[in-house]
Amino acid sequence: MTTQIESSQISPPHGEIQPEISFPLTYLDLPWLRFHPIQRLFFYDSTASKSSFLETHIPKLKQSLSLTLKHYIALVGNILFPLIPTEKPRYRYVVGDSVSLMVSESSNDFDSLVGYGVRDADQFYEYVPQMPPVKDEPGFKIIPVLAIKVTLFPGRGICIGIANSHGIGDGSSIVRFIKAWASTNKFEGSDEELLIQAGKYAPCLDRKFIRDPLGIDAIFWNEIRHIPVHSSTFPLPTKKVRATYILHEADIKKLKDLVISRIPRLVYLSSFVAASAYMWSKMVKSGDVIGEEVDESRDEYLVYSIDVRARVDPPVPENYFGNCVAAGVVKVGRGVLVGDEGFFLAAEAIGDDIQNRANNKEQVLKGVENWLSDFKKMLGGGFLGVSGSPKFDLYNMDFGWGKARKTEVASIDGENHSMSMCKPRNSDRGIEIGLSLPTQRMEAFAALFAHGLTQL
Repeated sequence: MTTQIESSQISPPHGEIQPEISFPLTYLDLPWLRFHPIQRLFFYDSTASKSSFLETHIPKLKQSLSLTLKHYIALVGNILFPLIPTEKPRYRYVVGDSVSLMVSESSNDFDSLVGYGVRDADQFYEYVPQMPPVKDEPGFKIIPVLAIKVTLFPGRGICIGIANSHGIGDGSSIVRFIKAWASTNKFEGSDEELLIQAGKYAPCLDRKFIRDPLGIDAIFWNEIRHIPVHSSTFPLPTKKVRATYILHEADIKKLKDLVISRIPRLVYLSSFVAASAYMWSKMVKSGDVIGEEVDESRDEYLVYSIDVRARVDPPVPENYFGNCVAAGVVKVGRGVLVGDEGFFLAAEAIGDDIQNRANNKEQVLKGVENWLSDFKKMLGGGFLGVSGSPKFDLYNMDFGWGKARKTEVASIDGENHSMSMCKPRNSDRGIEIGLSLPTQRMEAFAALFAHGLTQL
């Protein structure tokens, strides 16, 4: 059982932020406005008692969060969603805006939550913060962008849950914020200014770097402005289970070697390509194993994010805070993926897409104006989305308690299939993959995943 202890609102230090900050959402932000909140959970080993948690840990977390939000002001305010068609969405911070922080205590089994095996997905929502409700203002809907929940498992551990609107920033932006908060808390604020001034985590909010000479923001706004605004997550029960899979460095090397031996002409073959192809092909085959009734001639789609900061000309600063990702879309027929050559042909399709588009500055944003309409067409086929990146080092979010014991991306529990990716806890070269599926589908996938590795 999990019980709420307190709820508070955290603001930047008083008097250190200008009274109002406002900037428009770019065409790279707008497609994400209707996306569900992104929810990440970080579990840490801790022997803290309830008294030390409330008297020491929570005050430090509040202070360090306030100091960090002084720089990450984009997470304090709200997105203004206009009800007037001639207006466009924008971000606004005004003095008095704050971030919701909830504190709770749980008597649930910490060791079960931090495991890698199959677990009920619904149990994690006790630690996921609820986004504050959308509010009304004359002419606007007011959409909060961040909520945080800290839960103590007395004598066992601490969970930090973070939920954010995807409309305010992509994974790279939010990961930088969490890293900055963790470091500020670890050093008790003493080194906070040094860290920020050194540019290690300092965010860039200048929207001039996102150029839109074709007026694509108007195209996207016209497509999304009639869709109802909400900040809720998925309805419970999800009727899913979660499991975490590791592809170790040796596994990935063997997968790459197999692909090269079969498709020697393939120009681009990264760890991401090999891992994604392996997971995608096994995922589609697991549907066949359980007798999923679908048209074998339908298309299957793998959708992943391409960070375009360094892929456009001129480049966008690495520390740009906002959405700066393109949609990578790979299409392969279902009949192909479930066949004996499914893994190889998936790797070929993903590698070619990255080589020809993601690694080509002239192509990476080509056809961007069709993103939303193209996505609607995909809904008629199979779909596997990739959340996060193998480059995200989520386990090194050290708040002063050491590495995270386990991380989870709760927001992969949606109707469409998704998998999360990050660096494993104890390796820089492997890939950790989170998956959420109905029980029968997960059992079929787990068997295919394990059997495939034994054949390498």
